[in-house]
Amino acid sequence: MKIAYQGIPGSYSESCAKEIYPESETISCKTFDECFEKSNRNNNIKTLIPESNNTTGNIGVEYLIFKYRLNVYAEHFYPIKHNLLGLSGSNIKEIKNVYSHAQALSQSSNFIKKNNFIEIVRADTAGSAKYISEKRDKSKGAIASKLSAKIYNLEILQSDIQDEKENVTRFLLMGKEVFEPEFNNEKFITSFLFKLKSKPAALYSALSGFAINGVNLTKLQSFPEKNSFSSYFFLCELDGHIQDNKIKSSLEDLNYHCEDMHVLGVFKADQFRSK
Repeated sequence: MKIAYQGIPGSYSESCAKEIYPESETISCKTFDECFEKSNRNNNIKTLIPESNNTTGNIGVEYLIFKYRLNVYAEHFYPIKHNLLGLSGSNIKEIKNVYSHAQALSQSSNFIKKNNFIEIVRADTAGSAKYISEKRDKSKGAIASKLSAKIYNLEILQSDIQDEKENVTRFLLMGKEVFEPEFNNEKFITSFLFKLKSKPAALYSALSGFAINGVNLTKLQSFPEKNSFSSYFFLCELDGHIQDNKIKSSLEDLNYHCEDMHVLGVFKADQFRSK
């Protein structure tokens, strides 16, 4: 399987892809849009996208989910373990400036303050590691993945430096081809998006079917339609398989209130949800 990801080799997205799909071929992309576009054009290329983080919230890819409407095949809750990387033979006491993505710096703020490092924001974590390896300056360090250390021949000076030890990012594996897993007793998530008809109490009416049928919504987010502040799409996820009768009935009720509705996918719930 070929998996497109945003970033350069050594990013957390590539780390996730290689750990969960070790036989896959990874494809580096400059932007999230490029990832979606590759999968949209080629059924053989899947894309692995970070969707949200439990400490910093949404990543901001929802507009691309609306635009491309790729099928969701799987979710993966991947632990993000930040590491301080430096040149081989260096030590923490020599580090003065630390480079990384803004989120990685924010998620490691206690460690940074404790060591009186000067934070320098860069576009991504793996790019920061690459920069350190090229500069050959022992006073510079990067906060990045273990995979970055391996790729760019850096030394891990301190591992697991993130403030929250349970720092987890949810990734979605997506692609062009529609696939629906067989309905059985396993736990599933159904993901879909919808746009309501313009009428009073539309959202209240639209969601009433889920309450009546006892269906649990796990995500409901609204996003403005392109070039509009008066028209909104909703991204929604619920517990269960679309072939379950109570979910079928709920979605039929919802569709009655919608101008547009599209099922993004049905996939097994990650075991992380049961913790």
